[in-house]
Amino acid sequence: MMQTEEAAIALSKLGHPIRLRIVQYLVQAGKGGLSVGEIQSLLEIPASTLSHHISHLLSGGIIHQERQSRTLRCFANYDKLNGLVELLTDKCCLGIDPAAITRAPEDA
Repeated sequence: MMQTEEAAIALSKLGHPIRLRIVQYLVQAGKGGLSVGEIQSLLEIPASTLSHHISHLLSGGIIHQERQSRTLRCFANYDKLNGLVELLTDKCCLGIDPAAITRAPEDA
């Protein structure tokens, strides 16, 4: 299972509306992915802006790229995305052991 630190990094890379839209489009596209040009057309943003956001997603491992002839294609990293969902939903609705909770100061 994904570790909390790794998940925090990945989530921080997703934490922008444009990056989230890129990942949503890539998930919608499925295993065929989308070319950088196709993503740019969908988002209607400058190439330099798209490049900036793609670099964040790449560094977080959320997406990966492959060069296919002259075309650069992007793909969702389903293992990473599934790991995030698994981490967030692990032990769903099992409750919290009251003994494990330490009280925060009242003024916090």
